[in-house]
Amino acid sequence: MRYRSGGHRGMQQDMKQKKFDSIDTALDRLKDGDTVLVGGFGLSGIPEKLINGVCERGLRDLTVVNNSSGAGRFGVARLLEKGCVAKVIVSFPWGRESDVFKELYKAGKVDLEIVPQGILAERMRAAGAGLGGILSPSGVGTQIAEGKPIHMVGNQEYIVETALPGDVALIKAHKVDPRGNLIYRLASQNMNPVMAMAAKHTIVEVDAEVALGDLAPAEIITPGVFVDRYVVTGRYKPEAWEGAWHE
Repeated sequence: MRYRSGGHRGMQQDMKQKKFDSIDTALDRLKDGDTVLVGGFGLSGIPEKLINGVCERGLRDLTVVNNSSGAGRFGVARLLEKGCVAKVIVSFPWGRESDVFKELYKAGKVDLEIVPQGILAERMRAAGAGLGGILSPSGVGTQIAEGKPIHMVGNQEYIVETALPGDVALIKAHKVDPRGNLIYRLASQNMNPVMAMAAKHTIVEVDAEVALGDLAPAEIITPGVFVDRYVVTGRYKPEAWEGAWHE
């Protein structure tokens, strides 16, 4: 479990060197077969440069957790296209532009687990908080409940949804300070913060670094205790996304 609630371990985490000069070295903890939490929602807040780095390393058999199965050749779709992924855990696999996933799934080359969006976020939040799971009424009596324990609370049935930790989280943030404290830009504050908490090891692609003290405590979304490594990459805006770019 990820659970880091301050104390001596938290102090050690804050004091260690977190800035890496290259994406390749920042990703050297990632290995074949890992469960990888990939930030982003639609076209917002996707760590595209970290994703490109994973593809360049030629990793295989990853289980990827994301809101969707990617759009066009971006995000999770790029990982799928490069043969990095064995399974996706997503809420929206059948998007209009999810051509790569559809082709691979039809050919039996990738496994799929569909999780309702709110439950997906809550399962990761539970992992970050050191909990074993949550009780959810969503999906009771449907295929979502198949093979899962059912627990009664009063007269209501709930599905026991287990926590969803990751071996590694790849996330996108707007600004970082040397301790790894993060803020996000607009809609990039989607799945990124909860994924940062839910993984054993969190790697961040960030637009810019600021000096210690430049981030007001009240505006910090992800405390540095949840961040292991970050790479300053600048803004990423592919030409192919013109007209469809959101942050």
